[in-house]
Amino acid sequence: MTRLALLSVTDKTGLIEFAHQLVEEFDFEIISSGGTAKTLQAANIPVIKVSDYTGSPEILGGRVKTLHPRIHGGILARREVPQDLTDLENNQIRPIDLVVVNLYPFEKTIAQPNITVAEAIEQIDIGGPAMLRASAKNFAHLTVLCNPQYYDTYLEELRSNNGETSFAFRQKMASCTFALTNTYDQAIASYFASLGENSDRFSLAGTELQALRYGENPHQSATWYQTGTSTSGWASASKLQGKELSYNNLVDLEAARRIIAEFPENEPAAAILKHTNPCGAALGTTLAQAYEKAFNADSTSAFGGIVALNQPIDAATATALTKTFLECIVAPSCDPEAETILKAKSNLRVLILPDLINGPKQTVKVIAGGFLVQASDDLIDDPKTWQIVTEKQPTSEQLEELNFAWKIAKHVKSNAIVITKNKTTLGVGAGQMNRVGSVKIALEQAKDAANGGYLASDGFFPFDDSVKTAAAAGINAIIQPGGSLRDKDSIQAANELGLVMVLTGVRHFLH
Repeated sequence: MTRLALLSVTDKTGLIEFAHQLVEEFDFEIISSGGTAKTLQAANIPVIKVSDYTGSPEILGGRVKTLHPRIHGGILARREVPQDLTDLENNQIRPIDLVVVNLYPFEKTIAQPNITVAEAIEQIDIGGPAMLRASAKNFAHLTVLCNPQYYDTYLEELRSNNGETSFAFRQKMASCTFALTNTYDQAIASYFASLGENSDRFSLAGTELQALRYGENPHQSATWYQTGTSTSGWASASKLQGKELSYNNLVDLEAARRIIAEFPENEPAAAILKHTNPCGAALGTTLAQAYEKAFNADSTSAFGGIVALNQPIDAATATALTKTFLECIVAPSCDPEAETILKAKSNLRVLILPDLINGPKQTVKVIAGGFLVQASDDLIDDPKTWQIVTEKQPTSEQLEELNFAWKIAKHVKSNAIVITKNKTTLGVGAGQMNRVGSVKIALEQAKDAANGGYLASDGFFPFDDSVKTAAAAGINAIIQPGGSLRDKDSIQAANELGLVMVLTGVRHFLH
């Protein structure tokens, strides 16, 4: 008997060529519905409409087409179970040997601006996932293909196995299919969660983009997965040049993106990171100046660093970037002349990510037996809500400097201390077990330049010792969240030593 294939796809890539091979080379008969059937008919490929095969018309505007016993019976029948075969015969149902289905583009739809809930709901596929799950469940007896990328492999399977597919191949396709339906359902659940619909379940699913050479260390395996559509996030970045990205590169690049996203494109900004912490960050009148200031803030640590820029790379900036060894650069775009200059460093990874602003709305950390989910720290601080708690009042210029220091401190590992001047980091104390230690490291790095500088702390000062240490180094003003039972001690010390102190009322710990 001629074998039967069911084709119902949204993505028509390679469909006509594949269907032609099925019919001409392997003597398949094809049943199909909707737009897929029309596409095949237009290409003069013989096709039986699902409605003709089932004897039931498409109803509800096409919402119900394939939800029928003649379809699902043909998919789910076990060829070694006599009762299943009897049921097929009694109901005039043919077994289906191949199911080729992909799903309505739900994720692409909701990624578009101004999509209504009603429009999103119409892109929730019902028949497609039902057929995919049924086919994957019965992979022992048929093959399911959920992506055009598998068409050629399937045909090669038939050619090398006398017109059959191997059990291992069918099982692999079933695994890919269940992964697809899981991701699809997760996208729908996440969408409804974004509408404020509470749920006691949180799902995370992604599509493998790339197997990485290794993780943080050579003995650790690692893989890069993309959540949502490939048109967002780092998967949408284009690489102009350089070696493959590593696990550590990607982690550092995301940390760099978060810092540079703090500054609007009309304000040239540059940040240089090592191990997710900024070793230099600055604003300038030009992008080249901002980079030079950031580099000179700690040129030793900048060696082998990750650079993020919030404006297109121009020739002057490219020239400066090639003067030292760097791992990666990311910017919203790159001028042709700058691109030519950067090619002198062939191993330097240069990435273009037009959207440096939008990042994940949640962060996930894995713990033994589970994971933790929190909202991302993307709060935009409003200086108008800050409290000036000292007798000495800041000028508008000093408030701008404190705002710059505060934005950088937000992205430094706790306990975080940042010293700045002229909207440039002078010293960074990161990840210390006590705040006093971070203050000392930041001031030691800043050295004499700390005189007249500004200090930002991601957490409050439990004692006044750090305030006194900062004043002794010549710090002009301090910004911190406040909230300690001993706030009055720090404020008193600042008043006695002639410092400005600003309390933000917001803490930005980064663990």
